[in-house]
Amino acid sequence: MAATATATRPTAQHELVITRTFDAPRALVFKAWSAPEHMVRWLGPKNFTAPHCTMEFRPGGAYRACICSPDGQEYWMRGIYREIVEPERIVFTFSWEEDGERGLENLITVTFAEQGEKTHMTFRQAFFESVEQRDSHHEGWSECIDRLAQYLAGER
Repeated sequence: MAATATATRPTAQHELVITRTFDAPRALVFKAWSAPEHMVRWLGPKNFTAPHCTMEFRPGGAYRACICSPDGQEYWMRGIYREIVEPERIVFTFSWEEDGERGLENLITVTFAEQGEKTHMTFRQAFFESVEQRDSHHEGWSECIDRLAQYLAGER
């Protein structure tokens, strides 16, 4: 009900693109990406929680979040917002923290387009060092986006 037409297409060997149409207005979908109180409700793969999320949502602002697996393993991520065009586009860096240090950094661009009462979202992440890394992120982000669809359905 909340999302339809998932499509994933590796446009390049080291790039991930996921598209989704949500049964929710664009302003709400954008807000779910731009406020920590919303992010903690859907960030992380299926059965994960997000016990920590701080965001300085402005160009040049930082974010840092933790997702926690069902067995209690914590995974920390962080980045910097590069571009924000409300309610159309968010561009930010992404890296996992490994032993308190920043891992490989890549760039995520999320765009939001109105389609009547619905929102078409395109998620693009690049560049990965390997196809295996890209595919691992595909699995994780796809589950996050599934959770986002469920969350948006409850917010309407």
